[in-house]
Amino acid sequence: MNLFCKVRRGLNRGGLAGAGVLLLAGLTVRADSPLEATNLWTFPFMPGATSYESSSTPAVAPDGTIYVGDFLGKLEAIAPSGRGQWAYQAGREIKSSPAIGGDGTIYFGSRDRQFYAVSPAGRLKWKFATGGWVDSSPAIAADGTVYFGSWDKNFYAVNPDGSLKWKFTAGGIVDSSPAVALDGTIYFGAHNGKFYALDPAGQPRWTFSTGAEIVSSPAIGADASVYFSSTDGNLYRLKADGTELWHCRIGGGAESSPVLAENGNVIVAAARRTLAISPAGAIVWTLGSDTWVDETPAVAQDMMCFSHPWRRLLARRPDGAELWEGQLNDNLSSSPVIADQGRIYFCCAGYLVALQPPMPVAPAKSPWPMFRANARHTGRVSGAF
Repeated sequence: MNLFCKVRRGLNRGGLAGAGVLLLAGLTVRADSPLEATNLWTFPFMPGATSYESSSTPAVAPDGTIYVGDFLGKLEAIAPSGRGQWAYQAGREIKSSPAIGGDGTIYFGSRDRQFYAVSPAGRLKWKFATGGWVDSSPAIAADGTVYFGSWDKNFYAVNPDGSLKWKFTAGGIVDSSPAVALDGTIYFGAHNGKFYALDPAGQPRWTFSTGAEIVSSPAIGADASVYFSSTDGNLYRLKADGTELWHCRIGGGAESSPVLAENGNVIVAAARRTLAISPAGAIVWTLGSDTWVDETPAVAQDMMCFSHPWRRLLARRPDGAELWEGQLNDNLSSSPVIADQGRIYFCCAGYLVALQPPMPVAPAKSPWPMFRANARHTGRVSGAF
């Protein structure tokens, strides 16, 4: 499969917002794209297979190794050169995105109802059994505690040695991935429409009700406020004490998780649109697409990138103007991750793709610039932004 990136000039594909026109303050914005991105390599999860796709978002270790789960139940370790290093076989599909601990341990869940800890050499350290699928991506606290949810309606805190620290019974399936604040508060949503804030001991600090299931992962701002979307079609911003600051109608059954740009705007996808929302809760711009967008955007300094079906990865300035566009031979099936080396990694159906932007890319100085907060996917705000 020959995946490639090239430049597409102009935004207007047919005169409608759904066809790719950016709407900014009531105006149509157009821009040329004189720059070209480079597809460095593609790694096939199953050579020759075309009917599968991986939705696990890759995590990148400090040494550049990329870890990602696939539809065959394998956790793949891939070198920066694109060469496979090893694969650990779980019992079923891995939709959970891996997280990398401070000692290099890779944590992830599987649809075999197990949660795994695997060493950087690909050896099983331990596994923890739950009563349901584990699609929730883990978060790692500063003390090494690992948090994740399960389809058994429980939310788990597991010690670094694999022993249970505590579990919290939610009112619905938990496939939302948790976020950990600087004070240790753990945030996540559930299928009962409730958003939870737990203290590090597993006790509820507060809950907030929405009108439908919550499957997206929260983002935490510099002021400790928390952002999340619900399938009721709204994006919410709450204070750290659970008080609602605002909600913005973004439409559709929002499953994409919000991220925070350096200028304070929230970037999120909903239904057939990607939107920028101001810190005050007003829509700044929207970009329509021809089909549904579920993937979470990622932001770097002076740039953001996001899925734009069919078969495109778009790069935009903070004001929404076009920088460059990658065209692929299949749709993005995971969220993009921006590594410290400036590369962008994402899954594209049955492949992992490594993309080199046509300009230097530095990680955004933002508290939550991509899915799971950073390239290691710790799901924890660091305070260093």
